[in-house]
Amino acid sequence: MAPSLCQAYRRRWWMAVTAVIENLLFSAVLLGWGSLLLMLKGEGFYSHLCTVNHTANHTVESNQTSWETGKWATCVEQDEMLNLGFTIGSFIISAATLPLGILMDKYGPRMLRLIGSSCFGFSCAVIAVAAYNPKVLSALIFLGVSFSGFGGISLVFTSLTLCTMFGNVRSTILSLMIGSYASSAVTFPGVKMIYDLGVSFRVIMWVWTGGACVVFFNCFLNWPAESFPEPEDARYHQKAKKSDIVLDDCVTGDKMYAHVSVTEDPVGGATQLECQQPTSPIGSQDSQTLFRSVCSPILLWSLVTMAITQLRLIFFMGAMNKMVEFLVTHGNPKPSEEMELDSVEKVSFYSSIFGTLQLLCLLTCPLIGYIMDWKLKECEDEKAGTHPESGSSGPPKRDRKIQKLTNALRAFVFTNLLLIAFGVISLIDNLQLQLVAYVLHTIVRGFIHSCAGGLYAAVYPANHFGTLTGLQSTVSAVFALLQQPLFVLMLGHFQGDPYWINVGLLILSMAGFLLPCYLIYHIRYLTKQNAKRDKLAVQSAQETSPFTQSEKNGYTTNGHAA
Repeated sequence: MAPSLCQAYRRRWWMAVTAVIENLLFSAVLLGWGSLLLMLKGEGFYSHLCTVNHTANHTVESNQTSWETGKWATCVEQDEMLNLGFTIGSFIISAATLPLGILMDKYGPRMLRLIGSSCFGFSCAVIAVAAYNPKVLSALIFLGVSFSGFGGISLVFTSLTLCTMFGNVRSTILSLMIGSYASSAVTFPGVKMIYDLGVSFRVIMWVWTGGACVVFFNCFLNWPAESFPEPEDARYHQKAKKSDIVLDDCVTGDKMYAHVSVTEDPVGGATQLECQQPTSPIGSQDSQTLFRSVCSPILLWSLVTMAITQLRLIFFMGAMNKMVEFLVTHGNPKPSEEMELDSVEKVSFYSSIFGTLQLLCLLTCPLIGYIMDWKLKECEDEKAGTHPESGSSGPPKRDRKIQKLTNALRAFVFTNLLLIAFGVISLIDNLQLQLVAYVLHTIVRGFIHSCAGGLYAAVYPANHFGTLTGLQSTVSAVFALLQQPLFVLMLGHFQGDPYWINVGLLILSMAGFLLPCYLIYHIRYLTKQNAKRDKLAVQSAQETSPFTQSEKNGYTTNGHAA
């Protein structure tokens, strides 16, 4: 039996903490591909493609021996095939968000989270089975990474809805969820450390399958069947009385109707009066169609920014091991045995460093959440509908929507500057300096999704959030498929040298500043519109003042002569 919304509200901190842990261990773990790739090669996945390996002086006979000794051959064909698995898995992580968003907006997060945890557990079981006989079952890795990507993004996407229960810090909670998702790339480096200690790869995957079952039961016991409304929503409370009152608009004089409910706070038990949003006889003007949201310039520019950034980040993650190898061998087609051993050690070491640095996402994402929440407490409520009056005292409050857009503008500019710095450092032929690039890559990957989520929450209706986020992720995933031909081009035409591909991606990354440029224009437009609205509101309030006419005629308010 699913818990009620009232029970879920009381358990919101438990759900948030467990969601962070579950995102770390079971969400986008494929983003730690560098470490998983080394383990798959160690288990012999697609080593049968390396029957002849000229670079390592392997022959057909030596490859047959490797199946008996467990020392597997490696080759370019194996790298390309396994990278294809990473491309498919990373594509599903992003592309599945569109159908997930539509389903979550309609059915709520509980069902999707149960399905997602089941899919992730199934993926671990499939990979464990394939490891028993990789010569025959290597193709199962594609099925495994597909279910892992779908199950992982289901857990991430449903956890994002928890932020609606945390009031003015919702952007911080949202960033924490995204940070735990981005930090999940640290999971496979941690698993590889256990693997290097001698623990069987198959045992690790079976234990992981059991962990996914724990996620399933936690969701079954604590997540409600309904979607999470705003914290002030009356669905969190027990209704005791409900009545209608008539309100007069102070400017137009039109009559509007509002529902008033006397409710009981589930935490403190205090009785309070809640007034829902007034409804006009002609209908609400705040509603916005999904088509209008999709066709808006802000969404279209955000799709460009997110697609380019996603391709830049995904290509680096998929090609990182080969980049390190090139920096060690300097493109030597026939490296010495000593250089080969040094290359293997450096690739393993830097892959572990890169994976460990993914925890920075969990630490830095609240920073971008803080930027997105900057000075929101000083803003007027968007639903209050307050207008400046002639006799009001104190400075006027900030417009909440404009403040949200300003915060999003700053966040995107900051993130794009870090992305450009990352691209520049990637061009430098210095292995130690690449550690700085790893840090910047990790920070940008955590920041960019928080920026997009905060922007969509600020501009579009809440019931469109899941669909728009899914659309953005799907477009980014399709564009990120280019990383596979870029990887093949790097290994083939450029003989492992990533320089010119990094130059092209750096130039492409400059397009990320087009969205902040449009936001500047849009903020100025909204500021002018609000200024006109406030001016008209003040004039209207002065003209309809109850004392104006009586003072002109020389009468007091009770009708007697002065």
